[in-house]
Amino acid sequence: MLTQTAPDYTNRLIHEKSPYLLQHAHNPVDWFPWGKEALEKAQREEKMIFVSIGYATCHWCHVMEKESFENTMIAALLNGNFICIKVDREERPDLDRIYMEALQSLQQSGGWPLNMFLTPQGKPFSGGTYFPLENKYGRSSFPHVLQNIIKYWETEKSEIYSTADKITEYIRQKSNVTAEPDTQVDPSCELNTFDSLAEAFDEKHGGFLLQEQNKFPSNLCLQFLLRYYHQTGEPKALEMVEKTLREMLAGGIYDQIGGGISRYSTDQKWLIPHFEKMLYDNALLVWSLVELFQITGEELYQQAAEDILNYLERDMLSPEGHFYSAEDADTEGVEGKYYVWSKQEIMANLGPELGRIACKFWGVSNEGNFENGLNVLHQSLPLDELALQEKCSLEEIQKKLTQIRQRLWRVRLERERPLCDDKVLTSWNALAISAFARASRVFYRPRYEKIAIKAAEFLFSNLFDESDRLLRRYRKGQAKIPAFLNDYSQLAVACLDLYEATYELKWFRRATELMDQVNHLFQQEKGPYFDTGSDTEELLIHSSDGYDGVVPSGNSMAAIAFLKLDAYGCDGGHLENAQRILVSFEKHLKQIGLNFSAMLCAYHMQQSPSQQVIIMGLRGEEDTEELLAISRTRFYPNMVTVFVDKEHLEEVAALIPIVRGKSLVNDRGTAYLCINQSCQKPIHLAFELEDQLAASIDL
Repeated sequence: MLTQTAPDYTNRLIHEKSPYLLQHAHNPVDWFPWGKEALEKAQREEKMIFVSIGYATCHWCHVMEKESFENTMIAALLNGNFICIKVDREERPDLDRIYMEALQSLQQSGGWPLNMFLTPQGKPFSGGTYFPLENKYGRSSFPHVLQNIIKYWETEKSEIYSTADKITEYIRQKSNVTAEPDTQVDPSCELNTFDSLAEAFDEKHGGFLLQEQNKFPSNLCLQFLLRYYHQTGEPKALEMVEKTLREMLAGGIYDQIGGGISRYSTDQKWLIPHFEKMLYDNALLVWSLVELFQITGEELYQQAAEDILNYLERDMLSPEGHFYSAEDADTEGVEGKYYVWSKQEIMANLGPELGRIACKFWGVSNEGNFENGLNVLHQSLPLDELALQEKCSLEEIQKKLTQIRQRLWRVRLERERPLCDDKVLTSWNALAISAFARASRVFYRPRYEKIAIKAAEFLFSNLFDESDRLLRRYRKGQAKIPAFLNDYSQLAVACLDLYEATYELKWFRRATELMDQVNHLFQQEKGPYFDTGSDTEELLIHSSDGYDGVVPSGNSMAAIAFLKLDAYGCDGGHLENAQRILVSFEKHLKQIGLNFSAMLCAYHMQQSPSQQVIIMGLRGEEDTEELLAISRTRFYPNMVTVFVDKEHLEEVAALIPIVRGKSLVNDRGTAYLCINQSCQKPIHLAFELEDQLAASIDL
C-alpha cells in the first residue's frame, strides 16, 4: 500500500480558503496572508515587504511559482530579507488596485503575477510582474532583482523611503476624484467614444486594436455601442458589435466543443486563446448577446447565449446553486492541453465521414495551428459552404455538427480537467445572476430563472454576517472579507434584473436595501463613492474608481442602480446620487470614454428619456402575456417594467411609487407607458404599447 509523504514545507497559507493562496501553502517561502500579523512584524523588525499578487488560474503565476517560489535558494533570499505576503487579487481587488497603480507609476506595464517591494510601512518603491529564474524575455532574473533590492536597502535606505513617499503621494492624488460645483458631463463624450472605437475597430476580424498583440472581448464597449445605435441609428455601431461577436464565436477564443469564452486571444484573429475561462467574461458576453438578439432577432445570438449559459450551468454551477469563479488555462502544467486536438485524434474518434467534416469546419490539419502539431478548433468555413461541399442541406450539416460536437465532448471528458477555482465572489455571481435572469426574461426559459433565483438565494443566505454586512468571498463554509462597492451595486442590479424576470417584490426590496447600504458605507461628501467601506481597514489610499476594465466598476453599477430606482419613482435622492458619480468622472468620460464604457451606459440612461411600463392583469391570460412580451423581448435600455397582479395592487404600490394611482381598466390586461414618470392613457393591445414605445425613443 502506497503511503502519502508529508510535504517538505508548510506555511501559514495552509489555513486560508483561497485556492490561489493554498497553491502556495507548501512553498519553502515563508508566506503570510495579508493582515496585521505580517504588517506588524515588518514594522517591528524593520524588514522590507515582498507582496506577490495573483490568482488561481493565472498561467504566469504558475510559472513563477514553479521556477522561483518552489526554489529553496530563492526562498532563503526572500525569507532572510523580507516579510513575504501572498494576495489573491480576486479576493482583494482593493490591494491589487493600489499596487498596480504603483507599478504603473514606475512606467511599467501591469499584469500578473504582480510582485511589489514595499517599505515596512507598506509603501511601494519598486516592483514588476513575472520575473524569470534566469535572464530571458528581456527581463532580469528574479535572483538578480532580489540581490539588487537587498543591496539597495542596505546602502540607500533613505532614498528608498523618499521614493516610496513620492509614489504613495502620486497614487493618492490620482485616486482623489471629486465632483466640482456646477460641473456637467459634456454630451459629446458618447460621440467621442464612438469615434475612438470606430478608429480602433478591426475591420477584418472584429474587435478593437487596443493592444499590440492580445485582443480582449470588450463586452462593455459592445454594450455601449448598442445603446449608441439605439439612440442615433448609426449603422456602424451595430456593424461593429455584430462583426465582433460573430468573429469571436467562430474563433478559437470560443470553446467550439464545450461552449464558453476564454479570457483573451493572444493574436488579433481570435485564433489562439489564453485558455482560462472566467465567470465574468462569460456572463458579460451573455449580456451582449441577449441585447443583440433583442435588436436583431437573429437566432444565432440566442443560440450562442444559450450555449454559454449551458456551459455555465454544466461546469461552473455548484450543487448548492452558486457559481465558481474560473477554470485554469493549464492541465498537468501544460497550457491549453485540455482543449487542443491532433488531426489523428479527431479522425480516430469520428471516423472518415464525420472526421472529414470536423476537420474542414474547424480548420484541423496535420501541421496544426498550435504547439506540437496540435489544433485549436475554430470555424474556418461558413456553414453554407460546408453544406455545399458535402452535398447536403444546411439542416443536415447542422445535425452532423451537433453529433460531432457531442462525440468530441464525450472524448474530452476522459481527459484531466483544468483546475476549477471554486471560490464564490459576490460581484461575479451577481453578473451571472443577471445573465441568467435576462436570458430567462427574453428567451422565456423558466430553467434559467430558477438558476438565477437559487444563486441569489445562496448569496443572501451565506454572504451576510451577523450585522447584515455583505461579504466578498465564500468557500467551504466560510464567508469572509467585507464586500466592496462593486459587490453591493452589482448585486443590487442583479436583484432588479430578477425582479423584472419574476416580478417578485422581494427582489425589488433587496435592491433598495443594498443601495441604502451603499449610501451608508461608501458615500463621500463630494464626488463618487469609495470602493471600500467606512468600516474596513485603513489602506494607503481610499480610492473611488470609475474605470471599467473587464468588469464594470462599482461606481458605474451604482449609477445604473440609482437611475433604475429613480425611474421606478423611489425616494431617497437616487437621481442626485447617480449624477454626482457621473459628473465626478466628467473628464474621464470625455477624454477616455472607452475605458469607462459601463459608466457611459449609465450616462446614456441618465440623458435619455426614461420609460416606465406598468402592466396590470393576471399572468397566463393572453392579453396580459402579449403586453409583457413587448416589454421583455425588445431592446429598450432605458426602460423599467412593473407587473401588478390585480390582487396585489396595494402591496406593489407601497413599494414602487410609479404604480400609485394606476388601476386595471375594464378588468382586462392594462398597460401604462410613462415617460420620465409622466404617464400616457392606459391601453390594452400589444401593438399599441409597441407603437407608444417606438414613438418615445424619438422624444
